[in-house]
Amino acid sequence: MISAQGYAQAVRPVLDRVVDTCGDALTAAADLIAASLRAGGVLQAFGAGHSEVFAAELVARAGGLVPANRLSLHDLVLHGDAPRDLLADPKLERDPAIAHQLYALAAPQPRDVFVMASQSGINGSVVELAALVTGHGHPLIAVTSVEHTARVAPRHPSGRRLADLADVVLDNGAPYGDALLPLEGGGAVCAVSSVTAALLAQLLTAEVVRRFHQAGEVPPVYLSANVPGGDEHNLALESRYAGRLRRTA
Repeated sequence: MISAQGYAQAVRPVLDRVVDTCGDALTAAADLIAASLRAGGVLQAFGAGHSEVFAAELVARAGGLVPANRLSLHDLVLHGDAPRDLLADPKLERDPAIAHQLYALAAPQPRDVFVMASQSGINGSVVELAALVTGHGHPLIAVTSVEHTARVAPRHPSGRRLADLADVVLDNGAPYGDALLPLEGGGAVCAVSSVTAALLAQLLTAEVVRRFHQAGEVPPVYLSANVPGGDEHNLALESRYAGRLRRTA
């Protein structure tokens, strides 16, 4: 049944399945991130299209990790010299060439770790950026739909998918096509990948913080900017990573 209740009933088992099946991959991903951050690295998060939700969930939010930087297609205009109308291209994320500009604008240090999200994992910019990341020796964690990516042909000239390049793959549990509720006559409505991506982002955060605690260290975590002392606390932590964290939308 297509209704709010119908979606709620359909999404709950997807969330449970993600939690129940991500254990080993989540452990490996959290180990990579914690090792990078404890060594002074930064978590570089990227997602194109609606997968930007995943990167936004990890970066610059209350209860989240301070040393996290969000990469976005908007960086080409905001931080680069690309014309504003470039962002009007609905197929921009299919262009492998822009990955080189994104990587250069990020200016990552060797100890940085990357987390990249893509429902399909096949578009040119995503795969090319993944190739650049791993080629420069950064650990790479992919968040993708294992079911969806296996059923579609890669758009990258190499024939590779995001999952093919990652050190760790976290399955977002979304079905082929992303939407959960079938429509009469074909198709479906109500996507789920943004919901499970947010869940995975918070699971990762929890496990990374747990590793800091296990090492007897204080994790660099944001307070809400809307509580007393929040701004001061956050600015003090951000100052440790001066010039490495972008906080523009």
